[in-house]
Amino acid sequence: MQDRHSTVYRMILYGIGFLLFCEWLRPLEMISQTDDVRIFFIFAAFCFFVSFLQVPWYLSMPLKGLGVAFILDGLYIGELIFSPGWFAVLTEQVTFNIQMISGQEWWQMTPLFRSLLFLILLWLMSYLLYYWFVVARRMFFFVLLTILFVAVVDTFTVYDGSWAIIRTFVIGMAALGLSSFAKEMDKESIVFKGLHKAKVWLFPLIGVILFSSAAAYASPKFAPQWPDPVPYLESAAGGTGSGGGRTIQKVGYGEDDSQLGGSFVQDDTPIFTATVDGDRYWRIESKDTYTGKGWTDTLEQPVMTTDPFDIPFSTFTEEVETETQTAQIEMTRFASFRKLVYPYGLTSVGNLEGEFNLRVHNNTGEMDTYQGDAPAKISTAELTYEFPSFEYSQLRESGNNDPQEIRDQYLQLPENLPERVRNLASQIVEGEDNRYDQAKAVERYFSANGFEYSTTDVPVPGDDEDYVDQFLFESQIGYCDNYSTSMVVLLRSEGIPARWVKGFTGGERIDSVENEEGDGVQNVYEVTSGNAHSWVEVYFPDVGWVPFEPTQGFSNNADFYTDVDVEETEEDPAAGAADDTQDETMGNPQQVEEEDEASGNADEASSSGSTTFTAVLTGTVLLAAGILLYVTRYRWMAALLIRRYRRSEDEETYEKAYHFLLKVLNHKGLKRKPDQTLRDYALKVDQHFQSNEMRRLTSNYERVIYGNESQKTQWQKVTELWENLIKKTLS
Repeated sequence: MQDRHSTVYRMILYGIGFLLFCEWLRPLEMISQTDDVRIFFIFAAFCFFVSFLQVPWYLSMPLKGLGVAFILDGLYIGELIFSPGWFAVLTEQVTFNIQMISGQEWWQMTPLFRSLLFLILLWLMSYLLYYWFVVARRMFFFVLLTILFVAVVDTFTVYDGSWAIIRTFVIGMAALGLSSFAKEMDKESIVFKGLHKAKVWLFPLIGVILFSSAAAYASPKFAPQWPDPVPYLESAAGGTGSGGGRTIQKVGYGEDDSQLGGSFVQDDTPIFTATVDGDRYWRIESKDTYTGKGWTDTLEQPVMTTDPFDIPFSTFTEEVETETQTAQIEMTRFASFRKLVYPYGLTSVGNLEGEFNLRVHNNTGEMDTYQGDAPAKISTAELTYEFPSFEYSQLRESGNNDPQEIRDQYLQLPENLPERVRNLASQIVEGEDNRYDQAKAVERYFSANGFEYSTTDVPVPGDDEDYVDQFLFESQIGYCDNYSTSMVVLLRSEGIPARWVKGFTGGERIDSVENEEGDGVQNVYEVTSGNAHSWVEVYFPDVGWVPFEPTQGFSNNADFYTDVDVEETEEDPAAGAADDTQDETMGNPQQVEEEDEASGNADEASSSGSTTFTAVLTGTVLLAAGILLYVTRYRWMAALLIRRYRRSEDEETYEKAYHFLLKVLNHKGLKRKPDQTLRDYALKVDQHFQSNEMRRLTSNYERVIYGNESQKTQWQKVTELWENLIKKTLS
């Protein structure tokens, strides 16, 4: 009965260890190039189960090896498993990767070999955690490591560890509580009979865990002492850039744009998929007021609640030629905002899962999605829209007769805008006699004057610096926010109404399907957090708001055309069309940077593309090595001490060796009681090992320490006694 209870206890403790280990696997999908981590969870559970059963090594190794083989076969090898061709592929892969490692070309390692190394690591961890949790009952160190790991990954990557920290705390408390209870039972030599008495200690343990967790979650907390630890560390190391430092953010759609600037880390988390006729920019909102540091929205009102089937908002007039099209969107669980993403010309939203209404901000175009009076996220929807086509001559001839309301709202600039920004705007548009060509001149200015697209090493303006001024004249490095904000400010400086717009680019095409009418094909695009983007809209009288794209590496997907019935102007409109169709491929920030790097140095691009995985792999290997060294510390420390013991024949070394033996015996469960003499303890040890070696070694030790006798004549015999006891204890 007692054995059964012990097995249940070990099973619970080991299960808790597995749950903690799972917290190490969860971030892999987001911080590495791992598409699906479920196979690693399954293999880890299998290894943990085999280790728990304490299957002999000559059976457990083949079982786990078969697991590795089946996983590699299913993921990478097309040959029949265990056939000559299968072994040939595996041998070729291993040989190639060993050569790459020996040449320190880590980025050349193949996915098969990386997976093989990771599976072997899971194999080793299953044994180490069994020893740590069940045999040694020392789980505090692993609990602490898990909390540190989650905190570091949450801080320096795109992984959100908020709930992971809570899970780790609760699981860790349970593990430490069970371990402490078992140690007290062993210490007092109490036999716990009958699981029906578990409530004596189980209920208080659960109560303490629940109370501690609830109190920690509900109690007020200090605001972050470091708004972002990365720039804090960089500044401490002397790595601040111009403008007083940098901030590292996670790329993605956010609502607070009052402080722009700083670097961000890429995030390829899918936000939604869109089935649509072609590349489309997905609009969310515009903002009107530039503060010198970022953007705020002073035009939130009026807000109109409307039926999704009849949307009154439009960015252009009826004078613009349009074509009716449809698109289907499907939001993922990672989309946290309760707003509609939509293409230009949206007229209705259908096929909604539930009763929704839209609260449309008439000025900004922001459309909040509601069910009743509560904000709610739309899962799937069919969008009907009038896709606009803008005619070049119409834009060039639209004039400057803007409504007073437009001028009041979209010519705003901060009073302290540096004068050199206004002077630059005048220089850029000099010689252009119409609004369209002036806007195109500003749009082309960045690509023609050495500006660099980058998401890293982007400065933040200081207290006395203007965001646009810093980008135009100091850094000339940045991403979409820098380019789009600068274009709006330059246009407003010349009296041209313009506004800043946020949303997503078209994403990556992943499939194509036949449309509902059966007479054409629509493309399926995956839009991720990395596709979050900002661009510019310029106002043209009698036309409305027209999108422009100043950011390098991105192309304007708006449709422009030339009316053949209209007499050509002195400047061939076809030339303007060529400017507008730069590149049909619209990338996200990560794609743009990769293309720039590839054009300059292909090897460097390959290396940087695998930096994240290499860092994770290196960190994992170092962590595993540290764990292995800690677990086996008594073995390698004993080996080192044996070598030293043999070379040095002095009483100090002898005393240290004897004390080390006592530590090893205590670690293995042969603890010396506080009131126990060395001779009584030596008798207990000899009874355990059925020998008299400990008593003989202790007798020599007492003569050396208390009798001041030299043992150099007995040194070889004493050394053998000590080595034998160490080996027996560690075996």
